Parts: sequence; C-alpha cells; structure tokens
Amino acid sequence: MSWPDLVLGDVCNVRRGTSITQTQTREGSIPVVAGGLNATYHHDTPNRPGNVITISASGANAGFVNFWPAPIFASDCSTVEAVGKDVEIKFIYHFLRSKQEYINSKLRSGAAQPHVYAKDIAQLQLPLPSVSDQRRIAAILDQVDALRAKRREALAQLDSLAQSIFIEMFGDPVANSMKWPVKKFGDVGTLDRGVSKHRPRNAPELLGGAHPLVQTGEVSNCDGYIRTYTSTYSDIGLKQSKMWPLGTLCITIAANIAKTGILTFDACFPDSVVGFRADAPATVEYVRVWLSFLQKALEDAAPESAQKNINLAILRGLSIPVPPLSLQQSFATRIQAVETLKATHRAALQELDRLFASLQHRAFQGEL
Repeated sequence: MSWPDLVLGDVCNVRRGTSITQTQTREGSIPVVAGGLNATYHHDTPNRPGNVITISASGANAGFVNFWPAPIFASDCSTVEAVGKDVEIKFIYHFLRSKQEYINSKLRSGAAQPHVYAKDIAQLQLPLPSVSDQRRIAAILDQVDALRAKRREALAQLDSLAQSIFIEMFGDPVANSMKWPVKKFGDVGTLDRGVSKHRPRNAPELLGGAHPLVQTGEVSNCDGYIRTYTSTYSDIGLKQSKMWPLGTLCITIAANIAKTGILTFDACFPDSVVGFRADAPATVEYVRVWLSFLQKALEDAAPESAQKNINLAILRGLSIPVPPLSLQQSFATRIQAVETLKATHRAALQELDRLFASLQHRAFQGEL
C-alpha cells in the first residue's frame, strides 16, 4: 500500500518544553516531565494538554519516547501534538516508538551530555494513511502493547512476592522480629571479591574467548538470577581472574550497591562484584532475598567519590538473622515455585514482544 510521505512537522506541532526547577514549582498534581520515563516532580499548572507525546531532550534518556494521556508540564523534553482532525496522535506515538532506535543512533548528539532537538524530530519522514487507517492501526498496536504491559505487571508482582514470603516465614529481617540467632554475614559462608588483576581491564588480549565474564551492570539489571552475559575472557584473561561456580551469589559493591544475582553458569566477574558461597544452596537463596531488604540503606550509606562504593569489610560485618536450615530450604522451595511461574510469564512476554515488533514493522510498511 502506498501512503503519502510527509515530514512529522507538517502534521504535528513539535516544540521544546520550558525548563522549571523544583524550587520554581507550586504544590499540585501536574506531572513535570523531563527524562520522560516518569514525572520528575509535580506542579499546579500544565503547559501541555493531555494526549501528548514527549521525547526526552538530554541526558542518559535523551530520545526516549513516551505518551501522556493527561495534561503535563513539559520541561527538559520536546513534545509532539497532533494538528487538525486528520491526525491520530496514538498512530504518531507508535510511529515514533518504531523509530526509537533511529532516534537514539542518528538524532542524539553530544557525548558527555547527549541531546535530541525538536527541529530534528520535526524532520522525520512520516508515512501517513487515512485517519481511519491510523485509528485502526493504533488500536491493534495498543491492544498488543496492553497485553505486554499486563505481563510486565505480573512479573513485577511476582518479583515482590519473594519479599512477602520472606517476611511471612522469617519476620522483619532488619528488626529480626522473630528473634532468630544472629551471625556476621562473613561467618555464614565465604565472601570474596571478584578478580581482575590486569590493567587496563579491557586490554584486547584479555577478552573474546570461551570463558563467561559477568559485568557489574549485568548483576544490577538481572531479576535475581544471572542467565546471560555479553563479555568473555580469553585464556589469558582467565589466568588473571577467577572462575566462580554456578550458584554463586554476585553482589555489586561499586556504582550500584548491593544489587544481587545468582549465577546460573560458571563465570568470572571483576573486583567491583563480591561472590558469596555457602554449603547449602538454600542459604544462598535466603541471603539473596535478605540483602534485597538492605539494598537501599546500603546504597544510601555508601561513601561517594567518583562513584559510590562499599568495601568487603562492611559486607562481612553485617548482622544477619539465621533461621534453621530446614526453614531456609522450605523458603528456597517456595521461591523456586515462584521462579517457575515467572519463567512462564517471561516466555509469554518474549512472544508478545516478537508479535508487537512484527506488527509494528508491518504497520508502517502499509501491510497491516
């Protein structure tokens, strides 16, 4: 199907937001949108109506496309609003989302502080069908996107279920409300830093071999279990590092503090990650969830120079309630049942993601 090719600025009002600091805001419920993912703070007056698209203008999220159905105060972002009755804004939103990779790779400028400018967004080529086709396509993509959102919501609820089960079985881990015996964390198992002796750490001869190398970000961004890796060590890299067995609990101690993930494969990791091992796998699972209660407090208390970090002595000195191993094993069994359910949801979400990507591609090729 052939649709007329326009540029976005022909049919939409694309303009920059108005900067506002938190001290300049007045108490209210209007979201102030800067980075685009969530409201930065709130104000009493909007400067954009509802049904508006935002594209983050600067920083780490520069180029991020979002949609706001209710009025907002647009700050460090560009906004896209439909002009006239022949433009369906949700069609434009899905079009811009389909261009997210292009926006990130082609429209972002500046290394230290990336920027995306309204004038460049306005020049994006836009295939525009009739308004009835726009609405039909937007409705299809909305439906599949809503299913994806429900799957993500279910996964988020299952993520919080681990803490709920912990409290039900063991009480408040900070107050130790069930009066379990207390030990130092370093006495519950072995706790040691990863190894990366060579400098620079990214020397070419160290990398590209057969030995998995888990980085700090992969620990921070996992959902409790490290299932994938993007880097590997060569044999030379392995010699200056250490291979940790599957079942090791990885704990970040730099940048993102006390984020955790259990290895599902043997792997190396750098000295910005600590490995915890215990005689019983159930203890590792117990410790993983116990640390999730302490994570924010540890991060807030971490000293900050170039980046936040804590040392091994702080971790080893933490007081940990230690319930009987039989209870820890029962807890691990329940957590594994939750993980089985999460795996089902993840697989369904991956299938929905593939379907959405296919529909999105077809939609803007005139094939939907």
